[in-house]
Amino acid sequence: MSRSAAFFDLDKTILAKSSSLAFARPFYKGGLLGRADVLKSAYAQFSYVASGADHDQLEYMRKYMSDLVSGWDVETVKQIVSETLDEIVDPMVYEEAVDLIAQHKEAGRDVIIISSSGTEVVEPIGERLGVDRAIGTQVAIEDGKYTGEIVFYAYGEGKAEAMRALAEENGYDLADCYAYTDSMTDLPMLEIVGHPVCVNPDAPLRKIAVDREWPIVDFARPVAMKTMRERLSQLNTEKNRRTALRVGAATVALGIAWYASRRRGSAA
Repeated sequence: MSRSAAFFDLDKTILAKSSSLAFARPFYKGGLLGRADVLKSAYAQFSYVASGADHDQLEYMRKYMSDLVSGWDVETVKQIVSETLDEIVDPMVYEEAVDLIAQHKEAGRDVIIISSSGTEVVEPIGERLGVDRAIGTQVAIEDGKYTGEIVFYAYGEGKAEAMRALAEENGYDLADCYAYTDSMTDLPMLEIVGHPVCVNPDAPLRKIAVDREWPIVDFARPVAMKTMRERLSQLNTEKNRRTALRVGAATVALGIAWYASRRRGSAA
């Protein structure tokens, strides 16, 4: 039987802000950014939240980030992200997204995050959210430092290509898969699945969603990472309880059937 998956964009779909730009301050404190870079990142974050990111903005951000991280020590970046992740992403996680992730996992689908943010940021967030896989933009590394060369840019058609590769690798039927995103730039990832869903869509994507009668959902309840983990824990506990009840009921039914068969045997 074919399998299915739910693919989620990260920024403004699961998180209320840009995950990469949110780390400007800790990167500054860690000596990776200058004060001017922090100000640029703060302005970019404001613009992103206020109006979204179109193709030109994302291309500018790609070049800016490529030039910026060139020469950065990879382990230093990973350490800063690990130490500050909960603080930075708190409160940024949409409660509605957490519920959706849980529902898809309950239905037996793999849950995959695919984001234009760097993989060193995307993967730890994905781990916190309990998803099956998290894919981000990848920058080439030599001698433990970023070269600035982007090996894979998880953007536009690149996201769709990654989804096709994952479908082939894992046996997903894309017609049975779901995709969630907020941006017109992610139209390719919506077009290749059978169940596209627009989350907090920008104006161009909202128009397309209306024209094509795609579902539109608006998330508005960002919660703290701690609250999110507690929510996931509650959902897992409830799932385990229901599983235990089903197993218990099945065991009782088998016991009754066995007892009835013994009674019939004795009566004969």
